[in-house]
Amino acid sequence: MAFSRRIVVTGIGVVSSLGLTLAAFADSLRSMRSGVKRIQMFDPSTLPVQIAAEVPDFDARVYLDKKDRKSLKMMARTVQLAVGASRLAIDDSGLTPGTFDPSRFGVVFGSSTLPGELTELAPVAVASYDAATDEIDLKRWGAEGMYQLQPMFMLNHVPNMATCHVSILHNAQGPNNTITQSDVAGLLALGEATRVIQRDAADLVLAGGADTRTPLVAMIRYPLFDQLSHRNESPESACRPFDVTRDGMVMGEGAGVFMLEALDHAKNRNARIIAEVVGFASGFDPGRSGRGMARVIRRAMDEAGVTPADLDHVNAHAPGTTDDDAWEARAIGEAVGGIPVAALKGQMGNLGAAGGAVELAGSVVGLATGWRPGTLNHHETDTNCPVLVAREPGSLRKPFVLKVSATEMGQCAAMIVRRWE
Repeated sequence: MAFSRRIVVTGIGVVSSLGLTLAAFADSLRSMRSGVKRIQMFDPSTLPVQIAAEVPDFDARVYLDKKDRKSLKMMARTVQLAVGASRLAIDDSGLTPGTFDPSRFGVVFGSSTLPGELTELAPVAVASYDAATDEIDLKRWGAEGMYQLQPMFMLNHVPNMATCHVSILHNAQGPNNTITQSDVAGLLALGEATRVIQRDAADLVLAGGADTRTPLVAMIRYPLFDQLSHRNESPESACRPFDVTRDGMVMGEGAGVFMLEALDHAKNRNARIIAEVVGFASGFDPGRSGRGMARVIRRAMDEAGVTPADLDHVNAHAPGTTDDDAWEARAIGEAVGGIPVAALKGQMGNLGAAGGAVELAGSVVGLATGWRPGTLNHHETDTNCPVLVAREPGSLRKPFVLKVSATEMGQCAAMIVRRWE
């Protein structure tokens, strides 16, 4: 079933390790440059994993009017990245105050845990530490530790703050929402935004994701629970999606924001149209057999009214971990067969809740200009990954692209976007 109200992309904003503008981001993708480096924001020499895809030279003040800069003290880095990408998306869309109804303007963001800074958490840990047991004593936490936190700590670190700040800054009085489903959150936010417009609850929605997985506290935690690449001596070649030599993901940070707009509204304001969202689905793959994700992909294609033969390429999740890549590859192979698959985490790392939106931006920019991205660091496809990996950027041959996102627990989403002609 096709959308009852057509939904188009009229603006894109990206802040990532591959660039602070959409043009720089696209140029990095086409040139196959890597944003993965040795960590610069702190000394990582004592950590087992010392590489990440950080956003260099990011200054949130650039994206704010002077009168709004005082609000930065209330924004964790994730929120600042969201604010920056939102400003870029609005500018790219040509939207100006007074040309739209604020009550019909919404914001939907994918977000995740906003990690605290060591300077905030260290005094708490010291006050709560019991040397005799070498553990945190919860009684000490209640009596002393919690009082070491700054009074506004929680407001800086709850996941919905990106949506809150962006909606306030841009007077978006329509539906506001936050999706917190880890790595799939950004694509789910884009899907929710399409539904908001489809049911005529808004005319335009800023939607996407923001996340940072590179602060010191995060880089201490992630290696304990996730499969991360330990190729500290060769950061640029560390993340290897679908490759037989892959040994784990690389953490990254960034934000990707789309201006999604009802076609009639976009035409009424003479907006430049970049692409059209034509299908979306989400679901759960119990046991990660691949069948559940394949079902989600087919549902998105059914809504878009397309077959695998209509797809130019699949923009994969592919974090570069042993099991996740194999699971996704089984699903893609079952759902669409031998369609070329591009995986962008080899260049920009795993951006968490921002990944789906930023990666989709790579394909949408390509749709608009006639090319598709490639897959950095892929040399030999693992036999457990039955997909046709696009190693290098290539010419666009078909008008549709499929984007897939997933979590390690089995949640997954798929979106179909069409080139605008």
